Amino acid sequence: MSKTFYNVTTPVEGSDGVTRFNRIGVAFPAKEDSKAIMTIELFATPTNGKMVIFPPKERDGDQE
Repeated sequence: MSKTFYNVTTPVEGSDGVTRFNRIGVAFPAKEDSKAIMTIELFATPTNGKMVIFPPKERDGDQE
C-alpha cells in the first residue's frame, strides 16, 4: 500500500509579481472508517489565510 500525501502550501506574491507557493504542511487522506476526509498537519500558519493543496512532485527514480 502506498503512502499518499499532499503538500499544503500558501501562495506568496514576490516583488517581481510572480506567485510562489511556500510549503507549510502536509495532508493525508483519512482512514476508511473515519467520517473525516483528510487530516492536515501544519508546520506554519498562513498569514494571508490561504492554503493550496498539491500532490507531491515525482522525483527521478521514484517507483512504487
